[in-house]
Amino acid sequence: MTMLAIFFIFVFFCFPSLSLSLPLDITIEAGRFQQLDLGGLVGPESIAFDPVGQGPYTGVSDGRILKWQGAAHGWTEFAVTSPHRTEECNGHNKPWLEDTCGRPLGLQFNEATGDLYIADAYYGLFVVGPTGGLATQLASGAQGVPFRFTNGLDIDQATGIVYFTDASMIYPRRDNTWVTISGDRTGRLLKYNPRSKELTLLLKGLVYPNGVAISKDSTFLLIVETTTQRILRFWLQGPKVGALEFFAQLSGYPDNIKRNPRGEFWVAITPSSINSVIGMCFNEKGEITEVLNDKFGMITSHLSEVEENNGSLWLGSVVAPDVGIYKL
Repeated sequence: MTMLAIFFIFVFFCFPSLSLSLPLDITIEAGRFQQLDLGGLVGPESIAFDPVGQGPYTGVSDGRILKWQGAAHGWTEFAVTSPHRTEECNGHNKPWLEDTCGRPLGLQFNEATGDLYIADAYYGLFVVGPTGGLATQLASGAQGVPFRFTNGLDIDQATGIVYFTDASMIYPRRDNTWVTISGDRTGRLLKYNPRSKELTLLLKGLVYPNGVAISKDSTFLLIVETTTQRILRFWLQGPKVGALEFFAQLSGYPDNIKRNPRGEFWVAITPSSINSVIGMCFNEKGEITEVLNDKFGMITSHLSEVEENNGSLWLGSVVAPDVGIYKL
């Protein structure tokens, strides 16, 4: 019996409401998998497409946000966050330069304005217009405490409000392993209103809050806690507004979470204790609908994000030298 089968037996008995139907198994196969090489750069942590479907866009190790211009032109520079960049920044993969060069993590476009919002691990929350360039810093801290590890980000497309996480008040991104090892519980969830320019602290005391995603109807947020290997639900509207509750337990250390066109949520898992599972998709009830399986070893680097777009899964990684694409 495989570890995957054991997991679903465990789910069936311990969480019967999550096991009404078996999830679809998506196994990555060579014939449907390709990679967009980053030309010596690494770490395409998060992936985004602009309102007209161009991209993907991704942030990489040297602090730049790149845009894919197709096979003929490849990757081009779209934006940067740090105003302190030097020549030494270009092409680097050196963690000790990140607080000089910037390190963009979470990315998301406002579909109405075409603006790209960026969570930079060292500099905070940024926005850049549709033509790119040097991004504008919107927030560098909250309640007098600087951001140390700005991480995941999502946007309520109905209101333009930006939700994002600060994974730790103690450790920066380059010391991310210590956030887990220490059991750090200083993570925060925040929101930024572009119209009023108001920053609001929504939650504190979170355990390595990583990715964040808003539901299709804007009634709740899902927050990934990496250390606890779980997903939490924070209610934005309705009778439970302001409440934080358990949503799902995962089989390994999760990273980003992204909503797909059907209103479900893809979570990247790295590494997984269940054989070769590198991603799981959940519906709004917390039921597993799809499992991304790498039993043939096509993915050699830890997965950080699964973005479903235009009939493909676009795969990000904080350490890989490429963006993966798996055609569904």
